[in-house]
Amino acid sequence: MHYVPFPLQGFVGSFLLAFPALFSIINPPGGALIFLQVAGQRTLAERRWLAGKVGVYSGVVLLVSLWAGSYVLNFFGISLGALRVGGGLVVANSAWQLLNQPEADEARKEQQAQPARLSASAAFYPLTIPLTTGPGTISVMIALAAERPQFGHGIMPFMLGMSAAAISIAALIWVSYRYSDAVFRLLGSGGARVLTRLVAFLLLCIGTQIVVTGIEDLTVEFMAAQHLNG
Repeated sequence: MHYVPFPLQGFVGSFLLAFPALFSIINPPGGALIFLQVAGQRTLAERRWLAGKVGVYSGVVLLVSLWAGSYVLNFFGISLGALRVGGGLVVANSAWQLLNQPEADEARKEQQAQPARLSASAAFYPLTIPLTTGPGTISVMIALAAERPQFGHGIMPFMLGMSAAAISIAALIWVSYRYSDAVFRLLGSGGARVLTRLVAFLLLCIGTQIVVTGIEDLTVEFMAAQHLNG
């Protein structure tokens, strides 16, 4: 009986690749605790309104990063292999920081979100960017998009699976923030940090795999160029 590897470039495979990676870097339950601290002075109705806005805006940021980010880099002549290596290093570095110092990440997000106490327009800035989907999340989304097939009919199922993962994460952000008081009672800050470390290790493995794939692509490109020049 032969082992058949899981089709990571199909719809289901790309969803299962993207969802845990995005969950790791965004950490909706952990973000909900910070959201509750920042918006805790507002009424329940106002918090739920903000949660809905943040969920929608986060989905838009993720989808734009997915569909436009890697193609913009390719437009500037960055090869898919180089994009995978660079993106994988970003993913791995983000995971390493989350794995070792989740408290520092929480403190940074709390400091960035302080203006949200003053204005209802803060649903996009700073509650969505940079509190929920900051530069690190955008970089991870672009790096994941770099795992798409280079040619053929597999591109669209892959991108749709990634999009489904992004929308699912946005929905999870909305639910976590909407019921942030319940998340706090369930997890507390200690539970959120344990969850962050568990999923950060998975993100570290994903980043390493992306780097390995990128190195393989660059090796193939180098060998092909040597063959042509020879």
